Amino acid sequence: MKKVIYISITLSALILSACGDYYDTQNNPVTYGETYLDMKLSTDKASYAPDETVTFTLKNLPSGAKVRYFYLDEAIDSASLTDKTWTWTPPAEDYKGYMAAVYTTNNSTEELYTSIAVDVSSDWTKFPRYGFLSDYSKMSQVFIDNNIERLNRYHINGLQFYDWLYDHQRPLAGTAENPASSWLDIFDRTNYLSTVQGYIAAAQSKNIKTMFYNLCYGALDDAASDGVEDAWYVYTDQQHGNKDYHELSSGRSNIYIVNPANTDWQQYLVKRNNDVYSVFGFDGYHIDQLGYRGDRYDYDGNSINMTAGYGSFINAMKTAEPNKNLVFNAVGGYGQSDIANADVDFLYAEVWGARSGDEPENSYADLISLMRDNVAQSNSEKNIVLAAYMDYDISTTSGYVNKPGILLADASIFAWGGAHLELGEHYLTNEYFPNDNLQMKSDLGQALVNYYDFLVAYENLLRDGGEFQAADVTFLNESITAARWPADKGQVATIGKKVNGKDVIHLINFTDANSMQWRDSKGTQAEPTLITAPSVSIPVSGTVSKVWFASPDINNGLANNLPFTQSGDQVTVTLPSLKYWDMIVVEY
Repeated sequence: MKKVIYISITLSALILSACGDYYDTQNNPVTYGETYLDMKLSTDKASYAPDETVTFTLKNLPSGAKVRYFYLDEAIDSASLTDKTWTWTPPAEDYKGYMAAVYTTNNSTEELYTSIAVDVSSDWTKFPRYGFLSDYSKMSQVFIDNNIERLNRYHINGLQFYDWLYDHQRPLAGTAENPASSWLDIFDRTNYLSTVQGYIAAAQSKNIKTMFYNLCYGALDDAASDGVEDAWYVYTDQQHGNKDYHELSSGRSNIYIVNPANTDWQQYLVKRNNDVYSVFGFDGYHIDQLGYRGDRYDYDGNSINMTAGYGSFINAMKTAEPNKNLVFNAVGGYGQSDIANADVDFLYAEVWGARSGDEPENSYADLISLMRDNVAQSNSEKNIVLAAYMDYDISTTSGYVNKPGILLADASIFAWGGAHLELGEHYLTNEYFPNDNLQMKSDLGQALVNYYDFLVAYENLLRDGGEFQAADVTFLNESITAARWPADKGQVATIGKKVNGKDVIHLINFTDANSMQWRDSKGTQAEPTLITAPSVSIPVSGTVSKVWFASPDINNGLANNLPFTQSGDQVTVTLPSLKYWDMIVVEY
C-alpha cells in the first residue's frame, strides 16, 4: 500500500557480495559496517523441480569433509567431498524440503561444519518465500548478481519489484517496440531499463520468480492523455463530481482510483500489462490496493462493492495471462474473502489495523488471527505471506533493527504456517520499500539464514497441511510456565499441530518479553534468556516410537533424536535448550 506521506531517505548504495566484501552500485570496493552474511555454503537455485540436480558450492573445503542429506530427521544419502563444488539429485517427489549438512572429523569426533536447506517444488507458490526489490538506479551487473545471490541464500523464491513502474495507468515507459532506457517513478527517482532487466535475468537464473508491482486501480492526473476515461473512475458522490483519490504529499501526482470491476478498465490494463510482459518477461503481477475507502460510487451513481471488484479484476487478469502468477494484497485483511476465492496463486496480507478499522492489531495473537483468518477464506488451500513491518516507529531514523523482536515475530509467523516479507536489498521496516534507514547487524543476518533454512527444511510440517490443535506442555522446572497460544509475557507459548500422524509441538519463548506487541515499534523487545536442558511433559495419544527436536537457534536447525520416557498418555523428554523457538515432533 502506498504511503500517504513520502519519507525522504538516502538509498544505500552498498551490498554484500557472495565472498563477504562490499561494493557500491558501480562495483567499486568499499568498507562498510559489519559483514552480515558469510555464505560458507550455497546452492545454485532457490528451489528445484523434481529430478533436477542441485549444485552446492563451499567457500572453503575443509580436510576430510563429507556431506549428509536429511529429510526431516532421517539421513537419506551421504558422500565424501573432494571438491568445493558438487552435485546431488534429491528424490523425485514434488514439494519436499531437505537439509544438506557438511561435517568434518576432529580427533575421531564428527563436527558440523555448515549446512543449507533445499526446496524441491515445481511451483514456487506452494511454499512462497517472498522478497522485494526497490532500487533501480544505474548499477553494475556484478552488483545486481551479488544482491540476488544473497537473497538466494535465504531461499527467497519470489521477488516483488516495488515502484519499478512509470505511471500506474501506463507502467511501461515508452512503447513495447521502443521502451525508454530510463524514466521517473512517481517520486521522481530515476529508474533504468538495464537495471530492471538485469535483476529479472539474475533472479530467474536462480529460479526466483519476478512479480511486477502495480495497483489494481491507480491512475495519475495525466491519465486522460493515455486513454483512461472518466466513466471508469470511482467517485465520492453520486453525481460523478469528485473523483476519489489517494493524496501524496510528495511526488508528481495524487493517485486517482478507478473502479476495478469496470471491464473497460480491466481490458485497458491487460493491454498495458502485455506491453510490460513483452519488454521485461516478468513472471507475474503483484496487485496492490489502498484499503477500505468508505462509501463510493461509479460514474452512474451506483454504489460500488469494492471487494467484489477485486475478485473480478483478479479473474480478468488471470484469464488474459493464465500462465502468469497473481497475488493481491489484502490490506489489513480488507477484501480477504473475495481475494482468497479468486484466482490468486497465494495469499498476501499487509498488516495494519483491525478489520473493523478502529483499533490497531498489535498483539502476536492478533497478527496470527488475521493470518489464519485469511488462510481459512481459501479453505486452507493456499499459503500466505505477511507484509508485517517491524521497528516501524523508528524506521525514519538511522540505526539497526532489533533482533529479538524480529526473531520472535518470525518464529510466530513460521510456526503458524506463514512467511514474512522482510528481505530485499535491505531489511524492510516501512510500507515505502526504498526506506533503508535501519540495517541488520551480523548476528541477525546469520540468524535469519538459519530461520529460512528451517522454514525450507521443515516445510512439510510447517506449511503442507495438517490440523492445528491444543498443546498442553508442562515444564518440570516449576519456574517456567507454558501456556497455549496466545501466551502472555513471562510464559512459553505452545502451538500444536497434527501432520501425517505426527504431533508437532512448537515452543516460543516469551519468558523475558517486555511486550506482546509483534511489531516491536521502537525496537525495544528484550532478548530471551537461554533455557538450558529443560525437561518437559507432553500429552500423547498412543504408543510413542520416537521423539525428535529441531530449532533454528542451535545446531543450524538440524534434527536431533531425543531419549524419552512414556507413562500412560504422557511423554517426558529433556530438550537441548530453548532460546526463541523449539519444535518437538512425536511419532507413533
